[in-house]
Amino acid sequence: MCTLLMTTFILGCKNEPKDTTPWQPLFDGNTFDGWTILGGNAEYQIENGEIVGKTIHNTPNTFLTTDTKYGDFILELDYLVDSTMNSGIQIRSASIPEYHNGRVHGYQVEIDPSDRAWSAGIYEEARRGWLVPLTNNEAAQKAFKQNQWNHYRVEAIGDTLKTWINGVPASYLIDEGADTGFIGLQVHSIGEDQKAGTEIRWKNVQILTDSLQNYTKEMSLNPIITKNSLTQHEKEAGWELLWDGETTTGWRGAKLDNFPEAGWQIENGELTVLASDGGESAAGGDIVTEELYGNFELKLDFKLTPGANSGIKYYVDTELNKAVGSAIGLEYQLLDDARHPDAKLGNHEGSRTLASLYDLIQADPAKYVKPMGEWNSAHLISNNNHVEHWLNGMKVLEYERSSDDYKKLVSESKYKIWPNFGEAEKGNILLQDHGNRVTFKNIKIKQL
Repeated sequence: MCTLLMTTFILGCKNEPKDTTPWQPLFDGNTFDGWTILGGNAEYQIENGEIVGKTIHNTPNTFLTTDTKYGDFILELDYLVDSTMNSGIQIRSASIPEYHNGRVHGYQVEIDPSDRAWSAGIYEEARRGWLVPLTNNEAAQKAFKQNQWNHYRVEAIGDTLKTWINGVPASYLIDEGADTGFIGLQVHSIGEDQKAGTEIRWKNVQILTDSLQNYTKEMSLNPIITKNSLTQHEKEAGWELLWDGETTTGWRGAKLDNFPEAGWQIENGELTVLASDGGESAAGGDIVTEELYGNFELKLDFKLTPGANSGIKYYVDTELNKAVGSAIGLEYQLLDDARHPDAKLGNHEGSRTLASLYDLIQADPAKYVKPMGEWNSAHLISNNNHVEHWLNGMKVLEYERSSDDYKKLVSESKYKIWPNFGEAEKGNILLQDHGNRVTFKNIKIKQL
């Protein structure tokens, strides 16, 4: 009988599949070579081949980040977290001076030992917030092991992010955000009422970067797609889609009763004004929302082509200027500053550059602009006559509509011929046809 049991045990061991995955360690178990601390001053130590992060008071979120940036990868690791902490794994993240003075931002695979249990959900640190909460994923919520080691698997391939917690599918996100960046281990900030010195430990941190299709796992969840869609977080905050990503519903020509028959293209969830001769509203013409807006926040992504000129106008009155040229309204300028001559023109110096209030107020010259061919994000806030222009997460100008200073600027500009220019209580929102190819997506609005 003993011989039979031993034989069975040996055969069983021989039949266990051997993991031949060519994992590469991200942490050597002895040093922090290849890693840098960013953000705050929390403590990181090495004990028994494990990374130990400890909370301290009076510091913001702290991140131990890889010096190497990763695009497509598969990541696995184990962690043990104190039940009173909050933490996460940053992926495809960044820290640049232009964005909130170097604040770490990007995708985060959440570590959440609270009763909410959203561990392995996807959060976007210092930007959009929750992208994939685990509200409706009970299996993943239950998979977290309190006061025990937990195992994460993260696949980031193209625009697709997938996560598993202890082998249970947790998140499936398709998002056209960052496609590369560092990996980081977070020690979250704590309040004065929380105990300092609480710990999170990580071990077995390993990555794959080659031949990923040979090692991907099937995902049983349905994907959350963010392109031209609203996250649950955005819905709860009152955002609405201003363009559905597929049709012309809600939009018309600024000087038409319907959408232009030519000059604009809808393809692959992107709305593009086509190139013509560079003339102002001379081809398909500007398009405007059918609805009028007063106090609002507007967000959209735009992609310029070399030398392009366009604009986002607000408080537009389409009854003005029925003749040649663009409809009249305040304008968030869209421009290739490096190549278009308008960048050096304007009644007020620099007031025709990207994100400026066209011809009136220059955007901050230190603004963060992504390289040509990449998507930039515009954010416009207008509430009780206080207006702000934001570009890629940075506020680049603000002003007070109807103030004496504003009226003076208008009186010195080409807009002085239009009575009470830009002071309407409500108006259309406009995307401009200036004869250059410019593409838009993720157009959304929140009425205030």
